[in-house]
Amino acid sequence: MADSFGLHKDWYSILGACPTDDIQELKQKYQKLILMFHPDKQRQDVSEGEAEQHLQRFIDVDQAWKILSNEESRKEYNLQLRAHELKQSWPMDAHITLDDMNWDCDTECYTYGCRCGGEFVLEKDDTQEMETVVCCYSCSLSIEVKKVT
Repeated sequence: MADSFGLHKDWYSILGACPTDDIQELKQKYQKLILMFHPDKQRQDVSEGEAEQHLQRFIDVDQAWKILSNEESRKEYNLQLRAHELKQSWPMDAHITLDDMNWDCDTECYTYGCRCGGEFVLEKDDTQEMETVVCCYSCSLSIEVKKVT
């Protein structure tokens, strides 16, 4: 999920911080990392690949600080992070469409084979939603089924 705060990156983990850290703790962690990865502070004998990694890390640390040091942007980032966490309630084994499932006329259900040998069963009444999470009857795996419009 890409947005104005780059939610695909965890800015707290980049700084080695957690959401409960205060601004002083964030600043200390930022200063330590920014000195460690600053391009002017790098040894001359590092490989080109390692130098690129350090530069990217420097950029990420700087971006994390810009977002987390500002009260408004930190609050907005925390809200987006929380919304993303709530949306991803458990891992999905697969993301499929209703067209990928098999229709069983006898039971009036859609079925999809699971890697455990069991199957995912979606009843006709449950196909009204645009996205549905279906659990396997034999194991703990789940899939997300999207309705094709």
